[in-house]
Amino acid sequence: MREVTELRYLILALQREGNRQLATDLRPLGLTPSQAETLGLLAEREPLTLNGLGEMLVCESGTNPSRIVDRLVSAGLVRRVPNPEDRRQVLLTLTDHGRELARQVVEVEQRLEDRLVALIGDRPVAPALTLLRDMAAQVPAGRALDRRRG
Repeated sequence: MREVTELRYLILALQREGNRQLATDLRPLGLTPSQAETLGLLAEREPLTLNGLGEMLVCESGTNPSRIVDRLVSAGLVRRVPNPEDRRQVLLTLTDHGRELARQVVEVEQRLEDRLVALIGDRPVAPALTLLRDMAAQVPAGRALDRRRG
């Protein structure tokens, strides 16, 4: 197997396992990883327009996140409010219940990060980050993440 192919499969394997663990940990909250990411972004940056949210989502990069938002609105976690500066737009904000779930999502994500830190141990992360950032900068999901880092 070529090294670049192995790298691709290693990234895929780790992404799938991390997403599986995250989905399992989010299940008691009644959230999917995509919904959790959306709540987290809103908690950090609300209010956001639907387009503004879509520009930063990694789970739905390059697409309109309206499907996720519709489910969160139906669940009473997100509300749509008219944008006072542009009546053609709506702003997305968290409800009190949404804010509480977003706080719980942070706790779930912290447990996942703790497991990753245990797997990494004392090895340096910076070289891997540099490689992955350079690669991700070339694709829409990577650019969405870059916008979040600011």
